[in-house]
Amino acid sequence: MGEVIVITSGKGGVGKTTTTANIGTALAAIGKSVVLVDGDTGLRNLDILMGLENRVVYNLVDVIEEKCSLKQALIKDKRHERLFLLPTAQTKNKNDVQPKKMLNLINKLKDEFDYVLIDSPAGIEQGFENSVIAADSALVVVNPEMTSIRDADRVIGMLKGMGVKDHKLIINRIDYEMVKSGDMLDVEDIVSNLGIELIGIIPSDKAITVSTNRGEPIALNENSKIGKIFKEIAMRIIGEDVSFDEYGKSDNGFVDAIKKLFAYK
Repeated sequence: MGEVIVITSGKGGVGKTTTTANIGTALAAIGKSVVLVDGDTGLRNLDILMGLENRVVYNLVDVIEEKCSLKQALIKDKRHERLFLLPTAQTKNKNDVQPKKMLNLINKLKDEFDYVLIDSPAGIEQGFENSVIAADSALVVVNPEMTSIRDADRVIGMLKGMGVKDHKLIINRIDYEMVKSGDMLDVEDIVSNLGIELIGIIPSDKAITVSTNRGEPIALNENSKIGKIFKEIAMRIIGEDVSFDEYGKSDNGFVDAIKKLFAYK
């Protein structure tokens, strides 16, 4: 039986869908069978990042409404035979998918794949509940910004309330030069304030934007530093002990500022 991992965030625009596509690709590259599930009904984007948008015939909602079989809706990746995508619908409402039916669907996938990665909609809504309901663990994606971190803290609380106690942190779009100059929060501050285990640090890099626009996850590029980072995250997910590269650290008033956001704890 496989593991279900929900990839989530407290706010939109932090790179959650890109992270899902690349981690799924990296896991498939090391020999795992993986299905990526787009949990953001009404705002389907995962198919575009995977370069599979022209192959979508059926979707997650069609499966739940019994308009097609699960096998018919799954799209096999063009580059990895053990990687599949289950897209969602663009024209449906998030409330059209009931949690119990979503749970049954994900449990079927769990029986067939080593990893089920669910790209959750940002924030707290029906789509979030559907994405989390079958999760064994969660990856919380944040940007090194105060608003992103505060919203992530709220999501971590919601995950705990829904029984998902295994959650790990991915810090995305960190700029080491800005950290060194004191203009951006550093990794240690973020980890300390959110209080969950760090599993990945992804630097800001325009190569990610290029790969996204091409529908080619950067994890496919063996010569890319960012691609290597996603592969290291995949290795940590399967339990390998992979060290982190050195990162920038700052000593400035940001530490006190971020602590104020969590003063209620």
